[in-house]
Amino acid sequence: MCESNNSVEAAMHVAPLELSDNRRQQQIEAALCELQFTMETVKKIGRVFESELEKGIHEEPSSLQMENTYIPELPDGTEKGKFLALDLGGTNFRVILLELDDGKVTDEKVKHYHLDDELKVGCGDRLFGFLAECISDFVKEQNLTGARLPLGFTFSFPMIQKALDVGILVTWTKTFNCPSVVGKDAVQMLKDAIHRRGDTHVEVLAVLNDTTGTLVQGAVLDNRTAIGLILGTGSNACYLERADRVQHWEGQRHGEKQVIIDIEWGAFGDNGVLDFIKTDYDREVDKNSLLATSFTFEKYISGKYLGEIVRVILVRLTANGLLFDGIASKKLLSQNSFPTSYVSQIEQDTVDGGNKNTEDILDKFNLQYTTEDIAVVKYVCEVVSNRSALLVSICLSRLLIRMDRPDTTIAVDGSLFKHHPRLKTWMNKYIQLLAPGKKFRLLLAEDGSGKGAGIVAAIALRLKERFQET
Repeated sequence: MCESNNSVEAAMHVAPLELSDNRRQQQIEAALCELQFTMETVKKIGRVFESELEKGIHEEPSSLQMENTYIPELPDGTEKGKFLALDLGGTNFRVILLELDDGKVTDEKVKHYHLDDELKVGCGDRLFGFLAECISDFVKEQNLTGARLPLGFTFSFPMIQKALDVGILVTWTKTFNCPSVVGKDAVQMLKDAIHRRGDTHVEVLAVLNDTTGTLVQGAVLDNRTAIGLILGTGSNACYLERADRVQHWEGQRHGEKQVIIDIEWGAFGDNGVLDFIKTDYDREVDKNSLLATSFTFEKYISGKYLGEIVRVILVRLTANGLLFDGIASKKLLSQNSFPTSYVSQIEQDTVDGGNKNTEDILDKFNLQYTTEDIAVVKYVCEVVSNRSALLVSICLSRLLIRMDRPDTTIAVDGSLFKHHPRLKTWMNKYIQLLAPGKKFRLLLAEDGSGKGAGIVAAIALRLKERFQET
């Protein structure tokens, strides 16, 4: 059985499994014991995260990229006017028009455009030419052809930023692969495409990812916001760092006091520093993933992988005769057949004290199950979900301690955070335990890749005008 040694550690463990067969109960709890951490392990994870963070910010080898976004301030309530946002990251992309007054969004127009597969894997100039064509179409539709329109570009791919408006693509992800763009500045390619058309006055002033946009969008909703977190299919975080701590700063400094740092924490542990928490279940999920030995932290915590971790555990327990009378269905044995949405639905049963969601899901897998099998499945989902919440909380608590602000709002977006019934409750509890005395709150801040990008364009315009005056 997994036993904890102190009250704080006990508070981070899930309630023990209760089965009529005590031996079976102990075997199942022992099989999942490594997924529940001792206080010593929790502290070690925090120390490792802080060490990687320090190395990354000083440009030493680290699994954390610690990218300088060159955004040195947040909305201050003076933002006014019309701003565009372009959000590229999936099959569809969006062009958005935001109207701001006193820093608040007073009007918003959005249009979705479809990207054909050949545009996503072909010539880079063709891709950016199509983006420029869609921007032009949108601007004309809004009767703004003659207007000067600052644009914030959400480019949700790994990039190296050399300035607020310079983003060098490191590698494509998802379903994109235009080789001619790798190693080039995506912003310049978009600017060139807009210039070639010559039919709008759109000025690309900033490039960002959805995590940075979430922090900025959160700051509009609550001016205490200083951390942005994405907890959905993938995961990442960013935060406000003291500018004098940041080593990587190309171009001239202008007396900045702070800057948003994009941690890129999905890759935390890719260099092996987190291997001490890796279980056999994690190794199997990693081995069968599209990009093995990468996105280590993301594979512990994010919506893309939690369901698969649960499935791997259920298959192992079944093979050991501890579940479903030792008989797994063909569907349960199929990779990625157990989406994380199922985990959230099963967790909802635990919250409500019922079994209906769990029964419906097990029926979809054509499994023969007992009431105690249901209890085991719910227990597995709870343990895996709880580990995710604890890992995220360990890192967030270290950021709160590092920033040492009197009061901090953490802006969060992402499907896992929104739909999992207990994640937010656990995170609130664990952060309080791990960063005692630090005042904080979790705030849902949706559409950082849209609204956030438009607001960053407004900040970029203010900075540009200020620097031109000096």
